[in-house]
Amino acid sequence: MTLLRFIEWTRGPRHKWVRRCLWVLLALNIIDNIPLITDKRHAHTWLESIPAFWAVFGFLGCVLIIVVSKAFGHSGVMKREDYYDE
Repeated sequence: MTLLRFIEWTRGPRHKWVRRCLWVLLALNIIDNIPLITDKRHAHTWLESIPAFWAVFGFLGCVLIIVVSKAFGHSGVMKREDYYDE
């Protein structure tokens, strides 16, 4: 299945069902990060014992990648939309 067909499949009448499934997955992910459920005794560093450390670390890493990529693109890599029309 191509990506376009998959995106079209998730739209339309299945849209509410897909959103509910994603909310359930998010809730399960949050529940998994609760310290009572996740074993933190075998953490390699003290940072890993902080609840949801890896979730926050991953989110901040993604934000950093986006900010650096946009700055790199605007520094001269990107061209105007009508660059080839000249």
